[in-house]
Amino acid sequence: MELVWGNLKATELANLCPEHISEADTAAHNGLHRIDGGYDLCFNFLDHTGLRL
Repeated sequence: MELVWGNLKATELANLCPEHISEADTAAHNGLHRIDGGYDLCFNFLDHTGLRL
């Protein structure tokens, strides 16, 4: 979870200064869809934990 949050903060939420909370919610939602759509990215996060499937 920390890797997902860190990735969101480094991309979609980086330097974001929304006027309304809904803008931050939309940016976070878009970032989660980007991460979810990236097969390699998801498995790299899992691989980084050192746990075996």
